[in-house]
Amino acid sequence: MATPLRLLLVEDSPDDAALVLRTLKRGGYDPILERVDTPAATKAALLDPQGWDLVICDYRMPEFSAPAALALVHESGLDLPFVIVSGAIGEEAAVAVMKLGAHDYVMKGNLARLPAAIARELREAEDRRERRRAEDRYRGLFEDVPVGIYRTTLDGRIVAANPALIRMLGYDSLEELAGRNLEGEAIVDDAPRIHFKELLAETGEVQGYLARWQRKDQSVIVVRENARAIREAGGAISHYEGTVEDVTEQARLEDQLRQSQKMDAIGQLAGGVAHDFNNLLTVILGRTELQLGRLGPDDPARRDLGIIHDSGRQAADLTRQILAFSRRQVLRPKVLSLNGIVSELDPMLRRLIGEDIDTRIVLDPALGRANVDRAQIKQVLINLAVNARDAMPQGGTLTIETGNADLEETHVGEATNVKAGPHVMLAVSDTGIGMDEKTRTRAFEPFFTTKPPGRGTGLGLSTVYGIVMQSGGHIAVSSEPGRGTTFKIYLPLVEGAFTPATSPGTPIEELRGSETILLAEDDEKVRSLMRDILESHGYTVLEAQHGAEALEIGTQHPGRIHLLVTDVVMPVMSGSELVRCLGPFRPEMRILYVSGYTAHAIANHGVLGAGTSFLEKPFTPDGLALQVRGGLDAPREAAVARA
Repeated sequence: MATPLRLLLVEDSPDDAALVLRTLKRGGYDPILERVDTPAATKAALLDPQGWDLVICDYRMPEFSAPAALALVHESGLDLPFVIVSGAIGEEAAVAVMKLGAHDYVMKGNLARLPAAIARELREAEDRRERRRAEDRYRGLFEDVPVGIYRTTLDGRIVAANPALIRMLGYDSLEELAGRNLEGEAIVDDAPRIHFKELLAETGEVQGYLARWQRKDQSVIVVRENARAIREAGGAISHYEGTVEDVTEQARLEDQLRQSQKMDAIGQLAGGVAHDFNNLLTVILGRTELQLGRLGPDDPARRDLGIIHDSGRQAADLTRQILAFSRRQVLRPKVLSLNGIVSELDPMLRRLIGEDIDTRIVLDPALGRANVDRAQIKQVLINLAVNARDAMPQGGTLTIETGNADLEETHVGEATNVKAGPHVMLAVSDTGIGMDEKTRTRAFEPFFTTKPPGRGTGLGLSTVYGIVMQSGGHIAVSSEPGRGTTFKIYLPLVEGAFTPATSPGTPIEELRGSETILLAEDDEKVRSLMRDILESHGYTVLEAQHGAEALEIGTQHPGRIHLLVTDVVMPVMSGSELVRCLGPFRPEMRILYVSGYTAHAIANHGVLGAGTSFLEKPFTPDGLALQVRGGLDAPREAAVARA
């Protein structure tokens, strides 16, 4: 079967055209031919939408020539085999036109060679088209892939880069990017880069290498790099080729995960220690307070007991700080305005930070409400104010500001713990010494401090961080050396009504009573202390060393039991199980939970619901007496809710 062939024949002689046609048919082709012999006709024919397989052109015509026709083909942008068929072309002219881009020439006296020459040129044209398609595919991959691709010299000069890498590094063009040297300017860490090149020299390639690169605007990104060393025939490295992926966000999330895991690990340790440690502190503080109450004002033993008591309080504060930064303390949130807390603390903060620091309070009168623990937010403000004071040893300005903020997804992208939406903002700014980037990223780490020995525990900002996170908020810090520091706290805005202020507590002298109390506590020393405190206030105390024993006493005691005071976590039977089992037998009985465990552990036992009465260890004798009296005097509805 003859091979179809669309042929554009540039020939002024009809006879020669017929000769070419017969030759092609004898060679196995079925030509579809258009003959032209002028520049205008040639140009028009090249625009034929069906296209052409090749061009056969006479070398010299009255109004046209092969070089002129070849120029028109080039202008059209078509890659067509161009074969000259001539009866009188000299060797010098043939070489010249071949240099211009003609693919072959055949003498009219030797037309038998034409079919083979056409077959060869058609194959080569198809090869060229396939190479172009492959190049286009590669170019599309090179230009459109979201991963950066580069080629550099051995000293780091960029000689090729795809658009993704140009955008990744913040440049507008390859020429602008090529003006930088990767090794000398873009790579942040010198030592790791030396190791990177050593690996390339030894193994020929590097996979998944993490590095920090600097963008045009001086910001730093984290990249994952794959590279290979390209060697010459003699084995020497000629250049490097590689791909670069921006993993800054992934690295940030991994850092957050590691920080979270570290905090959780510390929190688990703190939670495990807190119960036993708080039991010990309860006994130490309780017994010293009882003994101090028995001593006269001039008794010489008061000094030593006072030191013991003060040390115990400091240990209790340290325990609370550890629980705070691990986000495992017991919170008592209320709907309130941060403006009220700032105003309430203002006088104390001014005394705390000193007269050489100018304190400015800027409150938004339209500030929304937040559901937070008042005491804990006060602690946050105090810690941030103290931190600001220490950052301004020569004096300066402390600014405390509140406002409303509608956080967008782009704003909260740096934090995984906060949702977009309306928030209330509390900002604390100073004009102090500031922090560099390395210090700023570690600011909230527990026990990390830049202060001299003896000037700080490294728990101040960790405590702030823990309280804010546990409150469902987010804290951001911005700082530069010599330009001060700003902490911004964002707390979710709530629409509920303000929680009414707590009514004044019962006076200490009115905390006595005559009711019967069932006491369930597994620690003998704590139980003995609680019994002594309660009995000294006139109550009748029924003791149980665990939940099962308390259940037995509660079901068999012939008289009324007014209040159950129970530890949350006990062997044999927990406090919540005790309440569930004993409740049907004592529906009138009020409940007071006591525990030294963290809020997380207590919540897992189901005792921190609305209306639950709870006393946290370590507590003072007056604190226990106040909670007991409050539980006994609570309205009936509250008592049922607590149970």
